[in-house]
Amino acid sequence: MNKLYKNLTFQVLIAIILGIILGVADPGLAKHMQPLGKIFINMVKMVIAPLIFFTIVLGIAKMGDMKKVGRVGGKALLYFEIVTTLALAIGLIIANLVKPGAGVALTNAGADQIAQYTKDGAQMGFFDFLTNIVPSNVMGAFANGDTIQVVFFAVLFGFALTLIGKVGEPVIDLFDRLAQVFYKIVNMIMRVAPIGAFGAIAFTIGNYGLSSLLPLGKLMISVYATMAIFVFVILNVICKMFGFSLWAYLKHIKEELLIVLGTSSSESVLPRMMTKMEDFGCSKSVTGLVIPTGYSFNLDGTSVYLSMAVIFMAQVSGVHLTLGQQITTIAILMLTSKGAATVTGGGFIVLASTLSAMHVIPMAGLALLLGVDRFMSEARAIINMIGNGVATVVIAKSEKEFDDTKIKNVAKNKVEKKAV
Repeated sequence: MNKLYKNLTFQVLIAIILGIILGVADPGLAKHMQPLGKIFINMVKMVIAPLIFFTIVLGIAKMGDMKKVGRVGGKALLYFEIVTTLALAIGLIIANLVKPGAGVALTNAGADQIAQYTKDGAQMGFFDFLTNIVPSNVMGAFANGDTIQVVFFAVLFGFALTLIGKVGEPVIDLFDRLAQVFYKIVNMIMRVAPIGAFGAIAFTIGNYGLSSLLPLGKLMISVYATMAIFVFVILNVICKMFGFSLWAYLKHIKEELLIVLGTSSSESVLPRMMTKMEDFGCSKSVTGLVIPTGYSFNLDGTSVYLSMAVIFMAQVSGVHLTLGQQITTIAILMLTSKGAATVTGGGFIVLASTLSAMHVIPMAGLALLLGVDRFMSEARAIINMIGNGVATVVIAKSEKEFDDTKIKNVAKNKVEKKAV
């Protein structure tokens, strides 16, 4: 029993339950728990940029073959585009079949917030996102925690380090030691993950209340069910095609799933996911390239949500979208969704920019989503995280950079620990 109490999965699960209880029992007090969640997420964000930098640089430098690096990156981007497009299409199909917006009345609440999202959405485009990939100031990219900019600089640094040959070996050795220090810091931070999960979930329940879910319950259920279908059908098929078990993978990252559920942030487990994917069998170099890049380009959960939200708002507004308009919607979302992870409130901003581009659906429908978006962000973050892990295994296996014995050893060690 004592070992159960020390188990991180158990601790986070209990923390989430306690947070929900506090949010329902005393919403006023629960609202004051927000700093606990924010502090934990900030602690993780504190180490993400340098850890991504060291991991990518070391991966490229140790890989040595520049053609291989380009091939891995190309495969990853192609995979991301195919799978996110599938996610968008599935969201559209199910939203059309279930009709979650039927019978829901429009509201003028939250007009100020909608105006802000609309303004931000008008300023965000795919080419703006591409421009933002290249940092104007490297230190600024690290200071702002801009993942994709750090990835870009790390790739250039890794290439340069490889080209200078033996002169760069002391730098590689130093970075290797520094990476170990940062991973140790991550382990220290994870000890307070239950406190962060408690604070975040307590604030969510206390601030928005479970009652806010009732009017849009059909949409909530539809989104969660669609994301489950995406994971257990689409991703499961992909896993079988590449010869690994989805269930074994999900079991391997169960602690990370619970942390994301509590914090609603997939970034809160980014460093841990890189370690877990290496433990699962993926090489360090592939993991270091695919996981960070996936956080901007492989947003499976966000894609499902966005396509369903657009159809929901069309149904609420009484707008009938033709097949051609829905195909256009997928095309627009394929572009606009790539910027969702780079902006605070990205989901709403992407929705606003998509609706602005379509000129068909009234913006007023966004008000309906304000109250329940926070409850759906957990699902988006979890599916995004699961999808990135699956992508890493797929790319690793396609490059023959996957060690099947590692996950077997991990499973064996867990069994032995339980038996002790």
